[in-house]
Amino acid sequence: MLMPSIFGENLIDDFFNDFTRPAKTVARYNNASVMRTDIKETDKGYELAIDLPGYKKEDVKAELKDGYLTVNAEMRQNEDQKDEDGRYIRRERYYGTCSRSFYVGEEVTQDDIKARFEDGILKLSVPKKEETPKVEETKYIQIEG
Repeated sequence: MLMPSIFGENLIDDFFNDFTRPAKTVARYNNASVMRTDIKETDKGYELAIDLPGYKKEDVKAELKDGYLTVNAEMRQNEDQKDEDGRYIRRERYYGTCSRSFYVGEEVTQDDIKARFEDGILKLSVPKKEETPKVEETKYIQIEG
């Protein structure tokens, strides 16, 4: 059954909640509030500050491949509440993942990038590396005579 776009996933829940609920639901599922990034250019390189609220250091991975720096974050939450008899009163689960890629160049190596995670912010330092221009060699054929 098709629902008007003002309703989220469940018509009954949305009907009984306030009007801001659909906007919050959409934002939660498309990670609109996650991976906001500030990039600052310095003389030596670039400083990235990526917001990852609610994530732990072990949930975050950074990878460098083919000149692209990719940051992945994964979160799993399980909130079980049981009464004295062991019956569930409430059981909610959440699994979310987000990813973001930045082109840093083919010359940057994994050892060049420095990273630290503190207070829900991943801070990356990426140096500037100049592309080495390819020198075109002129090869002459020796003519004997």
